[in-house]
Amino acid sequence: MPIAYGTDIGVFEHGKAAAVFRYLVACGLTPLQAIQATTVNAAALLRVDGETGSLEAGKSADLIAVDGNPLEDITVLERVAFVMARGQIVRGLNGSPQTR
Repeated sequence: MPIAYGTDIGVFEHGKAAAVFRYLVACGLTPLQAIQATTVNAAALLRVDGETGSLEAGKSADLIAVDGNPLEDITVLERVAFVMARGQIVRGLNGSPQTR
């Protein structure tokens, strides 16, 4: 049975929400299962998987880039280098916010 993760961010300091991946793995999920719980599984549960939750043509281009492989070290997701939301760069590779 798939696990879907969701939050109202009330339990984490702003900017620290990615720590949840570390906790999910500590509780027994593999890094891939933790990533899937917060992406494809959560989108499917909310019935928005036709528009988000995975990288596919026609879906919202929401993605991050990190320096490392989260399947080998899940904590790299806590150090995001690049953010794209709905196809727009929100934070570039230099870490600074982008102006639109």
